Amino acid sequence: MVRSYRKYEPTTSFGTISTTTSNTLWSPSSNTTSSTRSTGAGKAYTAANEAVLAWDIKTGALLSRWHDASSRALVTCLSQCAPQPDLVAAGYSDGAIKIWDALSGQVVVAFNAHRGAVEKLVFDHEGTRLASGGRDTDIIVWNLLSETAEFKLRGHKDMITGLSFVRTPVSRRQSPHTDEAVDVGDNGEDEEFEENYLLSTSKDSLVKLWDLVTPHCVETHVAQSGGECWALGVNRDGDAFITAGNDSELKVWSLDLNGLAELSSFASTKGKQEVLKSEGILLRQGKDRTIEVSFHPKQDYVAVHGSEKAVELLRIRTPEEIHRHLQRKRKRRREKAAATGETLPAEAEEETPAPAVGDVFVPYTIIRTGGKVRSVDWASPGSRNNKSLQILAATTNNQLELYTLTSHRALTQSDSKDPPEHTRSLAVELSGHRSDIRTLALSSDDRMLASASSGQLKVWNLRTQTCLRTLDCGQALCSAFLPGDRIVLLGTKTGELELYDISTSTLIESLPAHDSAIWTLAVHPDGKSVVTGSADKSAKFWRFDIVSEEVPGTLRTTQRLKLTQTRILKLSDDILSLCFSPDARLLALSTLDNTVKVFFTDSLRLFLTLYGHKLPVLNISIAADSKLIATCSADKNVRIWGLDFGDCHKAFFAHQDSVMAVSFIPHPIEKEESHLLFSASKDGVLKSWDGDKFEQIQKLDGHHGEIWAMAVSRTGETVVTASHDKSIRVWSVGDDLVFLEEERERELEEMYEATLAANLDRDARDEDGDANDTSTAAASKQTLSTLTSGEKLLEALDLAFPDLLASQAHAANPSSVPPPQRDPVFLALGNPSPESHVLSTLRKIPPASLNDALLILPFAQLPALFTFLALFFRKR
Repeated sequence: MVRSYRKYEPTTSFGTISTTTSNTLWSPSSNTTSSTRSTGAGKAYTAANEAVLAWDIKTGALLSRWHDASSRALVTCLSQCAPQPDLVAAGYSDGAIKIWDALSGQVVVAFNAHRGAVEKLVFDHEGTRLASGGRDTDIIVWNLLSETAEFKLRGHKDMITGLSFVRTPVSRRQSPHTDEAVDVGDNGEDEEFEENYLLSTSKDSLVKLWDLVTPHCVETHVAQSGGECWALGVNRDGDAFITAGNDSELKVWSLDLNGLAELSSFASTKGKQEVLKSEGILLRQGKDRTIEVSFHPKQDYVAVHGSEKAVELLRIRTPEEIHRHLQRKRKRRREKAAATGETLPAEAEEETPAPAVGDVFVPYTIIRTGGKVRSVDWASPGSRNNKSLQILAATTNNQLELYTLTSHRALTQSDSKDPPEHTRSLAVELSGHRSDIRTLALSSDDRMLASASSGQLKVWNLRTQTCLRTLDCGQALCSAFLPGDRIVLLGTKTGELELYDISTSTLIESLPAHDSAIWTLAVHPDGKSVVTGSADKSAKFWRFDIVSEEVPGTLRTTQRLKLTQTRILKLSDDILSLCFSPDARLLALSTLDNTVKVFFTDSLRLFLTLYGHKLPVLNISIAADSKLIATCSADKNVRIWGLDFGDCHKAFFAHQDSVMAVSFIPHPIEKEESHLLFSASKDGVLKSWDGDKFEQIQKLDGHHGEIWAMAVSRTGETVVTASHDKSIRVWSVGDDLVFLEEERERELEEMYEATLAANLDRDARDEDGDANDTSTAAASKQTLSTLTSGEKLLEALDLAFPDLLASQAHAANPSSVPPPQRDPVFLALGNPSPESHVLSTLRKIPPASLNDALLILPFAQLPALFTFLALFFRKR
């Protein structure tokens, strides 16, 4: 009989607040209206690997999680639609764009035409168009009403780093009565605006201005003298912007909106004039690459940051301040000349020289953040007269911080000479670790999970994924729940054993146990002792004792757990991992000399030495029946050995990188599962294996970084993994079963589909290469979904066209031609007419994919398609 296995499926992911792949957005709370003043701090939209999260900044609660289960691509950028704030566009690393509805948490529109990660997204002011810039150097303008791509703009030679629609006043338009152009606003109408231009910057150091009416590039300038352009920030009026590059250089540009309006006017008779003009260079204090430049939406401030732990704020002076500043400069210049005896050329009193960029933009303050900054966004813009500023910063160490600082207006009114102060008013930080999780431990009832990193120990409710406790600790390397599940034991890099009481959130004891890092610890199966293995080449045995201690200042005593050393086992190399056999007879230790040594627990006499691995063994596990031992190593292999004679049953090349953890199911319900084991690796993959047949059962992809730690539940219902991508993922047993042959077939199918989609798209890529000299092109990309849609349409035409011809022949000559025998598919679908069947198939194809799906059809099918199209138009 063919053996079946329980199928593990990804159930949930938590522990991630924001990842470094994307920017962060601030949005007012959803219950805020214009008439009521919100007391909340708003919410933040962040990327968490492949999902988009919405956080309440004040409470730190997760409001919603948007994730398309069919996609594993990382979120690379976010953008919010200003006219409809509930619409948030997310760009992905596979070139897809999804527009999410914040109220329902569903995808409203999906696009896919970029051949690389989407780096920038921007909506126009009306919310009808979306511009996207990708790592593939292309800019695509999407029409959100028709849900199709308008065109692709090409001209940049590297990834797009900034996009912005340009709003220009409508100066002239066509008269409805004559062929002449009339001036807008002559009849007392409000001034109108249009967005027919797009500004873009790229890593190729160029800034380009595009005309979107007759798609072409209007102007090209070199943005940065240093080489690459990494950021673009446009002011709220749209008539100035700042570009930033590899170093501290910020270049300020002016944009002649009236000149652009004249340029777009069909009545313009003027010669070509430059619209973009470089005004000068500013230098910021940080010397690293600038990541983002952000203008305040209501007030005159600019936030600039690189990859360091600082956000620099610049203030834009008012015209009155600039005038006073220039007058003071002129006065100082005259006084200096008089002191040195120089004669200055006469200047008219009323003449004021044009201000330099440094006279307009002045440093305001530097906000020091709790981690390296990845993205910032202005929070609670309020009005122009607000006395405080708020800025939201997302840092690379998995946290969000909201800073509040005093505005220049408030400082001026209070006549304060002190520099503006900033305070960290709120933060979202409890729901994740600051650094990579190095160890995981499950409680005996599998309800609680302990995760520890450098400096933090967190205890989670595994069912609700909420953080129950957060405790400060040392640099944790290994952990375990002690019997009773009230105490967590940690081994640290400094050689200390730390005991934490979860119920009271206190450190019970910190014991200097070893002279070097404690790499591993294991609780004895009887629950009365623990053994620790260290880089000081010793394994120490500790007994759990309950001691009575006096409460200071009282006569009462309290009981406390104490660790007492009973034995020590010295070896010739560092101990990396150790494990008791479930029957408590044996203790296995792996050392730095690539071997595993098995000792008798009672006498500590050497029983077996397992040779075979070419690099150090990182983890070991013994099966529930104490007959097999599994070892995993940095040589990417997993080996299964017999514990009777120490013979190697099987060695298999398990992963593409070092295998960090291996584990059998501790207490399987069924005897057949006692030899099932799991392995987790730095290649980001979790695999399950049959230890009797030596075959891979399942390959579980999900993580986007190295897996550092793994924990298997008592009966094997759940596997928990922690990774460098800051996420903790839970894999649980589903309702389906796995058959090895079916699983191999499914993996081969996935490989075939991936190569098929790549081959399909190669033709389109070659065509793009041939037309590379043009600045515009059609935005098309063959994907698996467009291929499936095209095949469904092809099947519908193959089925419906013969049926249509037969029914037409019967209608023309009913006496001699018998009624057609319909295909069973039509009967199963409710007996629709052939044209209705084709029309329903066409309707199911998303508008964004329709063009690419039609390209799949062979030329021979076009007459059939045109026949049905003619029928549709006649009936309409």
